[in-house]
Amino acid sequence: MTGYGRATGSFDEKTISVEVRALNSKMTDLKIRLPGDYKEKEIELRKLVSDHAERGKLDIVIDVQNADGAATVSLNEALFRGYHRELTRITNELGVGQTDLIQAILRIPNVVASAFGEVNEDEWKAVSATVSQALDNLQAFRRQEGRALEGDLRLRVANILELLEQVPPFEQGRFTRMRERLRSNMEEGIGKENLDTNRFEQEILYYLEKMDITEEKVRLEQHCKYFIEQVDNQQQSAGRTLNFISQEMGREINTLGAKAYDSDIQRLVVQMKDELEKIKEQLANVL
Repeated sequence: MTGYGRATGSFDEKTISVEVRALNSKMTDLKIRLPGDYKEKEIELRKLVSDHAERGKLDIVIDVQNADGAATVSLNEALFRGYHRELTRITNELGVGQTDLIQAILRIPNVVASAFGEVNEDEWKAVSATVSQALDNLQAFRRQEGRALEGDLRLRVANILELLEQVPPFEQGRFTRMRERLRSNMEEGIGKENLDTNRFEQEILYYLEKMDITEEKVRLEQHCKYFIEQVDNQQQSAGRTLNFISQEMGREINTLGAKAYDSDIQRLVVQMKDELEKIKEQLANVL
């Protein structure tokens, strides 16, 4: 599920800022940007994030600055001079310009490094607490979005059940029309006087069984109720279960359409399919 969380903290004269952006994903995909001071803590940080966010594509940015707004960094002058000397020589030999040469060197790994090589554990605790707060804010954002999604899912399922209740009045009429059409076809084909009543009744029974949609209606209603039950359970990971149920709902709706033999029922089926597609679109945003 998409979401955003932000938190700020402090340690001594430093300001800690953490931003978390999340997109829905079946797997946990973490992208973390943090100061070089904390590289050795990345595994610990990933576990912290995984414990808070069950799944999703997460982009986390951690920024730590001094009170004056500047990051605590140092320049490796020897390495900088070495790169500058060699790159200048190469550009002179090739006769190309040196535009943005300094900026390019500064982007080379280890040229600019953190001023402190070891992590201050107390500072790290402050950073971890700020990350946890940002993740809590992310979860709060997700819960708010989830409530909106829940309301829409309930509405769509209720619409499908309402459309299903409109089907019965059209059922009997299609049997009558099928019987009349079949009798007319047989009389035209073999003549009214040659019509075998027993054979005609057998044909009627065959089509009645083929057109019977009682089981499909019952199963669709049960799937809809089960869907709402799963929503009511408030499970942490209900997305997959709801997706499976929606697939079963789709099968029953498709079978209803195939066995309808009635334009009015077909119209209701099309509306059910439209509601189901909206459900599937919403489920793409649910964990």
